[in-house]
Amino acid sequence: MIDPPDTLFPEEESRSPMRPQFWSLWHGCHRKSEGCLHCYVYRRDTSNGIDSNLVHKTSMFRMPVQRDQSGRYKIPSGTLMWTCFTSDFFIEEADEWREDAWAMIRERSDLDFYMVTKRSERIPDCLPEDWGTGYANITICCTMENQRRADERIPVFKDLPIAHREIICEPLLEGIDFNGELGHWCEQLTVGGESGREARVCDYDWVLDIRRQCQEAGVPFHFKQTGAHFRKDGRVYDIERRLQYSQAHRADIDTR
Repeated sequence: MIDPPDTLFPEEESRSPMRPQFWSLWHGCHRKSEGCLHCYVYRRDTSNGIDSNLVHKTSMFRMPVQRDQSGRYKIPSGTLMWTCFTSDFFIEEADEWREDAWAMIRERSDLDFYMVTKRSERIPDCLPEDWGTGYANITICCTMENQRRADERIPVFKDLPIAHREIICEPLLEGIDFNGELGHWCEQLTVGGESGREARVCDYDWVLDIRRQCQEAGVPFHFKQTGAHFRKDGRVYDIERRLQYSQAHRADIDTR
């Protein structure tokens, strides 16, 4: 028997997730590793009869620099821009468009751009000439869902010239040992389970062990969501999509 999800963590939820502005300047991707198996983009595109493997520029491409009738930017200063969340900013098909994207990001130095990639090995070849040690208004996050991908991506990602970088272990598919590689080069590590009907189980012990490693390394830790199937104290809970964020927040294990 599976207990109802509100028995997972007893504390009341009082916070809500940040709602940034999404900038999907191109759409479409290719499955890169194990975490992509049940990708939400593929799931959504399939229901709409769209081939997710076809990468194309979208009508939102120039969104950050669009102006209203008075000549002011439509996107206000200080906005957090979640960038390319229905693709990968560093995907090969976007090479011909990326220079224009960098130009818009430079122009809107008053916005904060947040990118998530599985293609850390492509980053050095995709950076603009004036990149230096990184644009101050960009955070680049690398995902690593299991031990294999952590071992593969950490050595590349940790030494790249990036002003702000984070790690995302979502969907977390197994316990991960970072082998002492975490450090102040990483501004935050986020963990989350997998959503969707076919979601794989996320175990709370995996989450807590990564939290421990973050504490030992002085890296802020964020437990984002439980996922649809969450194991705690040996029991697997089936959690409705609308409760997956709040259940994680109620665990109250984030660190700063």
